[in-house]
Amino acid sequence: MSPAHDPSPALTRRTRWVLGSAVALALLFAGAATVASARDDGAPAAAPRTPSARSADAGFARDMAVHHQQAVEMSFLVRDGTQDEDVRRLAYDIAQTQANQRGMLLGWLDLWELPKTAPDGQGPMAWMEEAGDGHSGHDMAGMAGMDDDGALMPGMATRTELEQLRAARGKQAEILFLQLMTDHHKGGVAMARGCAERCTVPVEKRLARGMVEAQQSELDLMADMLAARGAAPRS
Repeated sequence: MSPAHDPSPALTRRTRWVLGSAVALALLFAGAATVASARDDGAPAAAPRTPSARSADAGFARDMAVHHQQAVEMSFLVRDGTQDEDVRRLAYDIAQTQANQRGMLLGWLDLWELPKTAPDGQGPMAWMEEAGDGHSGHDMAGMAGMDDDGALMPGMATRTELEQLRAARGKQAEILFLQLMTDHHKGGVAMARGCAERCTVPVEKRLARGMVEAQQSELDLMADMLAARGAAPRS
């Protein structure tokens, strides 16, 4: 435990509960992936419905795989930047959960025989607009993290921010990681809600709803962890 702060026992218990719940969700969806197919619940196995390359199902799978990959990267960066047990535990759980979910998303693209890159003319997040979500590319660009410094989707850290996290140590690294991951989770929740509303493959919709629930719990936890360090989420 870092000597710079002393989180309360209640916070530690909450940390363990949230992380345990996230791991349980990851295992649940991993099990679901072994029997997942592109068909409706209750429909015969011989009647699959394969999404198109421009569908919300495919777009979400592609974009969230990229989004998750950055969360894994940030988790490894903070692991190297601090010895704080709570932050390292959270980072480990995020890395494990999101790496697992990323594998599921990419696996579905393989199952559907769809490319892992967007079709010509369809940029990141275009599936939300084309699916009728009401969010245009301009609307999504207004969310934290989307700019010309390498952030492709809502909440993603820029190249500059990743370099800052790579160089940070101790409490500074903890605060920056928690702030960046808070933005990252907020963007991920918005994307997952879009899939929960617009995707058509039942198992993918369930995964998206599970992401919303788990990441909202982690957002509450990270707010508490920031407060314990005399900091707060970025505006």
